[in-house]
Amino acid sequence: MTDSPITAPPAAAERLRATRPRVRTRLGSSIVAMAAALIVVALTWWSLFAFWASFADGAPWPVTVIVVFLAAAALAVPAAAGQAVQAALQARSLDRAGNHAAARVAAARARDMQWYVLGFGLAALVVAFLAFLLGTNDGAVREVFFRSDIFGKSFRGLTAAFWLNIKIFMATEVLVLVWALLVAVVRQIPGRAGAPIRFLAVAYVDVFRGLPAILVLTLVVFGFQLAKLPGLSLLSPPQQLFWLVVLALTLVYGAYVAEVYRAGMDSIHWSQAAAARSLGLSQGQTLRYVIIPQGVRRMLPPLLNDFIGLQKDTALASVVGTVEVFNKAGLYKSQFFNLTAVAVAGLLFLIMTIPLARFTDWLIRRDQQRTLVG
Repeated sequence: MTDSPITAPPAAAERLRATRPRVRTRLGSSIVAMAAALIVVALTWWSLFAFWASFADGAPWPVTVIVVFLAAAALAVPAAAGQAVQAALQARSLDRAGNHAAARVAAARARDMQWYVLGFGLAALVVAFLAFLLGTNDGAVREVFFRSDIFGKSFRGLTAAFWLNIKIFMATEVLVLVWALLVAVVRQIPGRAGAPIRFLAVAYVDVFRGLPAILVLTLVVFGFQLAKLPGLSLLSPPQQLFWLVVLALTLVYGAYVAEVYRAGMDSIHWSQAAAARSLGLSQGQTLRYVIIPQGVRRMLPPLLNDFIGLQKDTALASVVGTVEVFNKAGLYKSQFFNLTAVAVAGLLFLIMTIPLARFTDWLIRRDQQRTLVG
């Protein structure tokens, strides 16, 4: 004898369906999203047209192509809103038919499309704002920052000057890596005998992390030259200026990177050091073979972030007379009474820092994945 499934009486099942909460179809919010999307598209198209029309002699064909492309891309906002309304109407129809599970799926799709409307709409508004900014007042902002003729005249000289920024960055980076590691290791020296040198390391970090880099540059470059520091006479004036700038930036960023090293070494569990010492390794050998190699993986992302900041701060060398890219841009600014050269200098820095920033993000993601797997 087989057991038959127990089913509720038809009247009870009907009452259960009647008391079940209705699905939130999100039709009202989808209609609001559609209205907002149409407004966003209208604003975007108006701003793009104003930007295109602001060229006195007619917009160049690349500008026209970009404007048309952006105007077409703005249609993604109402397209997403239309899909949200369609999904919401489908959810309402399924809910009325009693298919609540499918109605919830359709409502969830409507909600997702509303988020697309929000994301695409914000991007379109940013484009509209930039187009309005560059096209307002007959393109006055565009003429001040992005004049093509001045761009062509200044680009070669700025790239040559930017090479000095790169050399300052590379020399400082090498010295910072060595100097900061030395400071971090000194702070790890145990016992009372190491207390005085530990105090000096802590004092160095506290002082140079607290001083503005521009102040350290002024003190080191002008102060050492006025004091006629021994050994400076062996260098030519441009070499003196270069190495004093490198020294000042090394002192500043050495304090920051020393803390990165110390944090990376302190993040290694104490049992690693205890096991190494129990095997007969000295304190120095433990740091060299056990602690530092394991901490390097954790140090890399913050180290690269500090070096991104170092690359940007090479522009501070302009305050002590170094003719690097920012100082050169200032000369072009005075010559043409225009800030296009300064904008080009900023573009050169972005070409250097953005790939390094993306590489840092990739390292962070890889470390997170390894942590989750391991």
